[in-house]
Amino acid sequence: MDRSKNKEHDFSAKLRQASVIDQLKAYIEWRRNRGKTSETTPMPEFGPLSINLDLTTACNFACPHCVDSGIINTGEYLDIDIVKSSLDTLQSQGLLSVILLGGGEPTLHKDFEEIVRYIKNKKLQLGVVTNGTRLRRVEKIADLLAEKDWLRISIDAARQETFFNSHKPKGGVTLRDILHKAQQVKLKNPKISLGYSFVIVWEGIEIGGHQLFPNINEIPQAVQLAREYAFDYISFKPCLLKLDVGQKESLFDPPDIERERKVINDIQINLAKAKEVAGGNIKILESINLKALIERKVHELKKQPEMCHMQCFRTVLSPAGIFHCPAFRGNATAKLADQKGYLEGQPLQDTFRNLSQSVEHFNAQKECAVIACFYHHVNWWLEDFINSNKSVNDLEEIADNDFFL
Repeated sequence: MDRSKNKEHDFSAKLRQASVIDQLKAYIEWRRNRGKTSETTPMPEFGPLSINLDLTTACNFACPHCVDSGIINTGEYLDIDIVKSSLDTLQSQGLLSVILLGGGEPTLHKDFEEIVRYIKNKKLQLGVVTNGTRLRRVEKIADLLAEKDWLRISIDAARQETFFNSHKPKGGVTLRDILHKAQQVKLKNPKISLGYSFVIVWEGIEIGGHQLFPNINEIPQAVQLAREYAFDYISFKPCLLKLDVGQKESLFDPPDIERERKVINDIQINLAKAKEVAGGNIKILESINLKALIERKVHELKKQPEMCHMQCFRTVLSPAGIFHCPAFRGNATAKLADQKGYLEGQPLQDTFRNLSQSVEHFNAQKECAVIACFYHHVNWWLEDFINSNKSVNDLEEIADNDFFL
């Protein structure tokens, strides 16, 4: 597998954008200088380029396949003052994008609209992942969103029965309700990139002794709905498993070759039908781990270098604290600080120190051995470049565009 790039998610290119490349060079030089002298070389103090901002643990769905099911509805949330102060500090350290998602439903936070206004007043790129039940709150701030901003709705179905069984929504919300409201948001601000998210569930996936409701044969119909309701793209990804708090997300672990073959065949058949339905009028995105599954290369994504380099460029700020990887939400192994760790002064310094130690001591080869890592390619690209004789000045700088990681 080519370790340098992925056509859909070339994170190495994102790190070479004009506004980011100096941080990339500083990181590479720091890694190269480690161990050359008897003195410890301090880690360059720049913050993440991108963060996942989990506003609350509250959720009004009870999705059986939710990878964060063990940490939702704990009553915890981020106070708006902590959010604002953290964003102030992080932007001064190089933050360029924020994604509101994970650990709960962001639109349930009481200050959702004000937080979005604050993010956009700071000219940060913004992505919002929502279950779609509170799209009226999104509609209120839709006019603030710019061309590179996006809204992605977790739908995972094309029929009401599947939608209900996949999400167990509270309050009687229906699939068509969500689709209609999403269309209204798009009409209010056509510049927003509107996405229909579809986690593929196949027969035989079991969590907690319960079979998940399969949706694999609804892939073409979901594309038709996405076209009908003015979505710009539909993204497909495979169902991941994280059975208990602290476990890592996994895909086909342990391996089952015969089962994988059948699943891959079913996915390919339905994706081919979906592309016919799309007719070039809507973009179909396949996640890195879905492509690896189809190409029977999931095992390659699970082979990580010892060092996770990407933890220096994107983190998760959540009510439970700051974590260096979205796949490790709630896992003490990846915790860098509590939720105040990005406040200016000593908290930030402590977080930088913890991050430096994490880069040195977190063994991704061991800890991430079951994870089909989204950042596999860029981690290996960085590993190979650091260990090469290439000058950082030979890195090709590209124009700023998309800062989401």
